[in-house]
Amino acid sequence: MSETPSPVFQIQRVYLKEVSLEQPNSPAILLEPEQPTVDIQLGVNASPVADGMFEVVVTATVHTKIKDKTVFLVEASQAGIFEIRNLPQEQMGPIMGIACPQIVYPYLRGNVADLIQRGGFPPVHLSEINFQAMYEQQQAAQTEETPVAVQ
Repeated sequence: MSETPSPVFQIQRVYLKEVSLEQPNSPAILLEPEQPTVDIQLGVNASPVADGMFEVVVTATVHTKIKDKTVFLVEASQAGIFEIRNLPQEQMGPIMGIACPQIVYPYLRGNVADLIQRGGFPPVHLSEINFQAMYEQQQAAQTEETPVAVQ
């Protein structure tokens, strides 16, 4: 009688994978009295790196402008390596699309706020994200994009 192996979910490492800060219009733009507009884009990507090991990357792009000129642009990717074994296949998507990003995202938030502040600006705090809602939206969008074979 063989026993089903126990599920495994462990964080191996969380790390800052990539970060950049650009201020292409400094110093002149810093003298502008207007408040900048802020556009924030987030993304999640997951990929296998070894047997039972997965990298989950949460990416943020923060682009601030005054009129059509960039004040600063921050692009940051925070990643985690997770050991995930013995889980049913239908649970893998939610684990890598919801649970793992929820672990990695607070590190990304802190690094982005710190980088912006070190660049000489008031920190931009990324808001809390409902990764479950984000994952469900992505799944719904993929379902809509998948053509249905008609016979």
